[in-house]
Amino acid sequence: MSITSAVPHSALVSICLPTCNRPELIVTCIESCLAQSYGNLEIVIGDDSRDDRTEALIAARYADEPRIRYTRNQPPLGQARNVASLFERAEGDKILLIHDDDLLTTDGVEKLVALWTLRPQLDAAFGDQYEADHSGAIDFDASAQLNVDFRRTKEVEGLQIPPGKTGLIQMFPNNGWMADAQLVKRIGYKEEFGVCCDFVFGTQLCLAAREVFYLHEYVSVYRKTANSVSHSTRGTTTAATVSAYAFVKGLHLPPSLEPARKLALRRLAPIVVSVHARNYQARAGFKVALAHLFAYNYGLSARFYYHLLMLSRAALGERPQAVAAAAVAAVAAAPAAVAEPVAAVKEMVADLVTDRSEPV
Repeated sequence: MSITSAVPHSALVSICLPTCNRPELIVTCIESCLAQSYGNLEIVIGDDSRDDRTEALIAARYADEPRIRYTRNQPPLGQARNVASLFERAEGDKILLIHDDDLLTTDGVEKLVALWTLRPQLDAAFGDQYEADHSGAIDFDASAQLNVDFRRTKEVEGLQIPPGKTGLIQMFPNNGWMADAQLVKRIGYKEEFGVCCDFVFGTQLCLAAREVFYLHEYVSVYRKTANSVSHSTRGTTTAATVSAYAFVKGLHLPPSLEPARKLALRRLAPIVVSVHARNYQARAGFKVALAHLFAYNYGLSARFYYHLLMLSRAALGERPQAVAAAAVAAVAAAPAAVAEPVAAVKEMVADLVTDRSEPV
C-alpha cells in the first residue's frame, strides 16, 4: 500500500527510547530517529544504565539537539517502569516506541503517521520489520520470513478486525509501532509482568483500541542481540513465553476473540511444555501438554511425542542425554502423518538445546 495522502505535519510524534548499558548501540538508534523524513518529533530517552557512559556520550554528541530529551534514572527503574516513565514524559499526540538496539527506517514515522489522515479514528498502527544482525547488517530473506512468521503479509494489510486479535496472535510488534498518546498512557507498562511486559502491553493496547492498522511496508529494523533481557531468561521458568502463556490463559475475552486466543496458545503452549521439561517440572509440563492437545494437532505431531519423552525423563530426574537419539525415537513413535521425519528431528533437537520461543 502506497501512502500518498498528505501527512498531518501538525501532529507531534514522541519517539520513546528506553536504554540500558548499550552506549555502543544507542547512537545508531538515535541517528535513525533524527534522520526521519517527518520533522515534527521529539526523542524522549530514559537511561537505566549502571554507569555514566551513555549520559556522557549523549551530552557530548547531542548537547545542541533540541529534539532530544534525556533523563538518567537513578536508581534504575527497570524495564517496565522505564518505558512507563517515558510514556508519561511524552508530550506528543502520537507515541512511537523504539528499543535502543533497534532502528527506524528513514520514512518509518512518516508512513505510520500518514495513516491517521486515511483513518481519523485510528488508535494504533504498525508495519513490517527488517531483521539485522548485531552489526546492523540486514538479512532480507530472514526479514521476509520474520514478517510471515508473525502473520504480517500483503493479504491482511489494512484494518484488523477485531483489533484485539492483533495483539493476541503476536502480529503487533514489541516496538516500531505508533499509537494515540492518550491510549498509550492509559494502558501503560505493567511491572508485574516482568520480561513479558512488551507482549502484555501490545495485547492490552489492541484490545482497547477502536481501530488498528497494519501497513505492509518496512518501518523499523529489529536487531538480533545476545544481551537482551528476554535472551538472559530463555529456557528458565521466568522466560517471557511462560508469562505470556499465563496472561493469555487468564484473559476474559468476548466469544469473537476466542479463535485468536486459541491461535496464541497453539504457539505458546508447546514452548512452555519444553521449558518445564528442561527445568524438571514434569507435572506442570504434562498438565499444559494434555490441556492443549490442539497445539500438537491432537497427537499427529512428532513434537508431542518428543515432549512426552522429555517430560518422562524430567519425572525420573535424569538429565536429558543423547538428544538426537531421543528425537529419532519420538519420530518413530509418532503417527505416520509426520510428513518430514528428518526435519522433525532437527526441529526437536533445536527445541532442547536452545530456546524456541518467539520474542514476546
